[in-house]
Amino acid sequence: MGKFANIVVEPPGPKAKEIVDVDKKLLMQSFSRYYPLVVKRGRGFIVEDVDGNKYLDFNSGIAVMNIGHCHPKVVEAVRRKVGELLHYSITDFIYEEPSILAAKLVEITPGKWEKKVFYGNSGAEAVEGGIKVARGYFKGSRSYLLAFTGSFHGRTLGALSLTSSKNIQRKYFSPLLPGVIHVPYPYCFRCPWRQEYPHCNFWCVDFIEEWIFEKYVPPEEVAAIFFEPIAGEGGYIVPPRGFWNRIYKLAKRYGILLIDDEVQTGMGRTGKWFAIQHWNVEPDVILIAKALASGLPLSAIVGRAEVMNLPRGSHASTFGGNPVSCTAAIETIRIIEEEGLLGNAERVGSYLLKRLNELKEKYREIGDVRGLGLMIGVEIVDRDMRPDRDLAVRIIREAFKRGLLLITGGISVIRLAPPLTITEEAVDEGMSIFEDALKVALRLG
Repeated sequence: MGKFANIVVEPPGPKAKEIVDVDKKLLMQSFSRYYPLVVKRGRGFIVEDVDGNKYLDFNSGIAVMNIGHCHPKVVEAVRRKVGELLHYSITDFIYEEPSILAAKLVEITPGKWEKKVFYGNSGAEAVEGGIKVARGYFKGSRSYLLAFTGSFHGRTLGALSLTSSKNIQRKYFSPLLPGVIHVPYPYCFRCPWRQEYPHCNFWCVDFIEEWIFEKYVPPEEVAAIFFEPIAGEGGYIVPPRGFWNRIYKLAKRYGILLIDDEVQTGMGRTGKWFAIQHWNVEPDVILIAKALASGLPLSAIVGRAEVMNLPRGSHASTFGGNPVSCTAAIETIRIIEEEGLLGNAERVGSYLLKRLNELKEKYREIGDVRGLGLMIGVEIVDRDMRPDRDLAVRIIREAFKRGLLLITGGISVIRLAPPLTITEEAVDEGMSIFEDALKVALRLG
C-alpha cells in the first residue's frame, strides 16, 4: 500500500459489517450510500474506519472539512468554548462569538458595501432564509424566483423548490413552493441546445430574456435569481468565462437580486474565498454553510444591509449562531489565512487537474475533466459519449476497496474535493489508486 492509504482488511471489515446491519435496521434509508464506510476518526486528509483501514479522503465529508479533519487549533478552541457556554440563543439574547464571526464574514465576502449577517444551522436553512430575504425585500411585490436546471439548493420544501439535480429529490413531494422558474445551467459539455462556446454567444442568457421574461413572467415580478457559481450535486459544472457577468448585467437591468449559493463552493474550495470571485461578480446575498465551521452545524446569510432588512419577529433560528459553532468558524477562517490554504487549493488543484487530464488522454471513458481549485469533476462516459453511471459507481467502489474515498455527482461525474491541506504527494497516490480502480471497473463491466 501507499504512504497514506492502508487497507488492513478488505472493507467492510467485521466491525463495520455489524454497524452497517444496525444502521440499515434502525435508520430511515432515504440517503444514497455507494459503499459501506464506517468512520471512526479523521486527521488532516486521512480517514480511518472502525476496522483500522486508512483512506485518502477526496470528498472532505461532502466538501465540509476544508481545513482537514480535527485540526488541532479548532479542536482546542472548541474544547475551551464547550467548557464555557454550549447554547444561549441569539434569537433573544446576545453573546460575543456571532459578532466576531460576522465581522470576518463581512470582510472576506465580495462587495464593499455595508452588510448584515444571519445565522442558521445548514445550507438548506440558509437557502430558506434567502428566499424570505428576497421576497421580504420587495414586500410581496415580486414573488417569482429563478433557479437553474441541475442545481442543488437543499431538500427542505422551499429549498427543494429551487433544487432540480435529480428527479428522485422532488418525487412525491409536490406541490412545492409556487413561483419558481428553472432555466438551463451553462453545461457546455452537454449543452441542451447543442451549441458550442464561445460561438453560442451565451444563448443560455439570452434565452432568459427572450423566452422567460418576454413570454412567461414579467421581469418586474422576479425577486431573485438563485445560483451556484459552480454546480455541485449537478456534476461540478464550471460555467464559461463571462457567463455570470452576463447574468449580473441581466439582473441589474431589471432590479433582480442575485443570491449566490456558496454552500459547497465557499470557504476556499476553489482557491478563492468564494467561487463567484473568479468572475469578479458581487452578488447581493451570499449563502454559506458546509465548511464554515469545520464540521459543526452552522450557516450564514451575508447580504447588502438594505436587502437584509426583514422586520422584527419575521425570521429567526433557535440554534443559529451557536457559540461553539461560531468559535469553530472563527478559528477555521484564521487557519485558512495563516496556513495559506487558498494558495494551496489553487496550486495543488492545478496539479490534480493536470494528472486527471493525463488520464483522460489514456482512457476514452473519461469524457471531461473540469474544475477550479480543489473542486474537480471527472465525467465518465460510454463509447457514444453518453453518461455511464454504472461505470462511475464501479470506479468509486473499487477506489474505496483500495483506500480512496470518492463520491459521484450529476449522472456519471466523479467528484474530487479533498481538504485544502492536501499535498501533491497525496494526489499522486490518489491518482495511482484512481487509475487502478478504473482499470478494474472496466474489466468488471
